[in-house]
Amino acid sequence: MEKFEYKIKDRDGVHARPAGAILQAIRGYKSDITLIHKDRNVNLKGGIFGLLGLGIRFNETVYVQVSGEDEAEAVKGVKDAFEKHL
Repeated sequence: MEKFEYKIKDRDGVHARPAGAILQAIRGYKSDITLIHKDRNVNLKGGIFGLLGLGIRFNETVYVQVSGEDEAEAVKGVKDAFEKHL
């Protein structure tokens, strides 16, 4: 399992457009990808509503855990998607 943290840079926080782009970017990975915010977590492969339901705002820190056969590639892909969209 690999983990990393990310501080949200988008002034609007996590909203529909970047959330959709991130979910699209991670679609091809086989690993489980879990986003943790405060005391809640969501499987990013579970869909957009779980991610939006976390209410992540600008300047908040989220944590991502990736576990599976392609976790190294998935971590890079998730980080890249976050940097590009959030």
